[in-house]
Amino acid sequence: MRIKMLLGLSAIALLAGCSTTHQLDAAGQQVKFTDDKPGANCQLLGQVTGAQSNWFSGTGGDGSSMRGAANDLRNKAAAMGGNTIYGANSPSQNFLSSFAPVDSKMVGQVYKCP
Repeated sequence: MRIKMLLGLSAIALLAGCSTTHQLDAAGQQVKFTDDKPGANCQLLGQVTGAQSNWFSGTGGDGSSMRGAANDLRNKAAAMGGNTIYGANSPSQNFLSSFAPVDSKMVGQVYKCP
């Protein structure tokens, strides 16, 4: 019985270790957020979603999980060739996220501006 319990706790510890915060890479550092719609000289590349898994880490909706989602969003925008994110919002922040460690998500439109 003790061995099964120890194995179960070990598995949980391993799974918890799999949930890490997304780090901002060098290209992602060049991407900025804006509340002002980019001008006509900017090209819309598409919409992207950044996410941070919180299930096993137990962090639901706190600042570090939203920072991880924002970093993921900026990294993905850079990979698309963008340098500006407009209209970023967090559709995952709701009543449930106050009680359960749901994934944090951020969505935004990616533009390439001169």
